[in-house]
Amino acid sequence: MRKPPELTILYRGPLASCDYDCAYCPFAKRRDSPARLRADRDALARFTTWVAAQDFPISVLFTPWGEGLVRSWYRTAMVELSRLAHVRRVAVQTNLSTRLAWLADADLGTLALWATYHPGQVAHDRFLAKCRELHARGVRFSVGVVGLPGHLAPARRLRAELLSEVYLWVNAAEGHVYTDDEAAVWAEIDPLFGYSRTPHRSLGLPCRTGHTVVSVDGDGTVRRCHFVTETIGNLYDGSALRALRPRPCPLPVCDCHIGYVHLEPLDLYRTFAGGLLERVPAAWPR
Repeated sequence: MRKPPELTILYRGPLASCDYDCAYCPFAKRRDSPARLRADRDALARFTTWVAAQDFPISVLFTPWGEGLVRSWYRTAMVELSRLAHVRRVAVQTNLSTRLAWLADADLGTLALWATYHPGQVAHDRFLAKCRELHARGVRFSVGVVGLPGHLAPARRLRAELLSEVYLWVNAAEGHVYTDDEAAVWAEIDPLFGYSRTPHRSLGLPCRTGHTVVSVDGDGTVRRCHFVTETIGNLYDGSALRALRPRPCPLPVCDCHIGYVHLEPLDLYRTFAGGLLERVPAAWPR
């Protein structure tokens, strides 16, 4: 089987349920059936078994539609993958609603968290306490918020009370157009907000997805990224690894951080060197 020199995998299994009720998310307060949860658990076990069997450098970012860390199998996967010598980084997008004691079993030199603050879903003090616990445990993480007008005051308060070592990013709200003055306000919180503010023209531009970065679903189907539906093979039969090669982006624009961070002309690998999957800039704190 052809082996790449290294590979970054964005994994998204069948899980589509979340314990939060955010109006801007289609998966808010959705409940998965027991059968779907079993399928998600089995798919994740298959994926972690595959990763463990490889002998080349791999990084993994879990990007579930729902909240993964409230499920024991995601916590177990994070711990197990963090302890593999060839796994360089394992990270997950999470709302931090679960308890954090499980992190004591992980290799914190490899594990990291991408945490999102959802005002209205969790008390400010509770979320801040989780962040402080992460810092006390020595966990590498970033915190972010969606740039909706109603989130501005909570985001400002969080930025003021977070330790300076913690980067607070702001995602532009889907479909929202920001005036220069509005953008400047959000940039006071997140100096890199400009990258999220407007979609990036990407058609024909070189992108690492499909070459050193791929998206994998619960069946092992591999696409270049979450946003391009064309499949390039399957992880488990080796066809996807054989198909890896440099590919220009086929879409007109890219408007999500987990997509455009891999666009080569943006040079964001330099900006986030050492913290790409957990979204921590190399030059942070400022």
